[in-house]
Amino acid sequence: MICDFVAEFAKLIATYPEDIKVQTKQGDEITEIVLYANQADVGKLIGKEGKMIGAIKTVISGCKAKDGVSYKINVEPV
Repeated sequence: MICDFVAEFAKLIATYPEDIKVQTKQGDEITEIVLYANQADVGKLIGKEGKMIGAIKTVISGCKAKDGVSYKINVEPV
């Protein structure tokens, strides 16, 4: 569910939405969400001073309160 949100949000921002992929890596205490995007879109997804990725992190932090799992998100080029 969180991965779907992250993917759909990223596709709205991206110039190349077909390149957006999201993977999760389960850990003991932290679930890492890796957002893969076209190199041209990485800067857009991070945003000026990290504001776009910060907005995504804010929404994800609400999920932490609901299910007790900590999430970490990274944006990487395809």
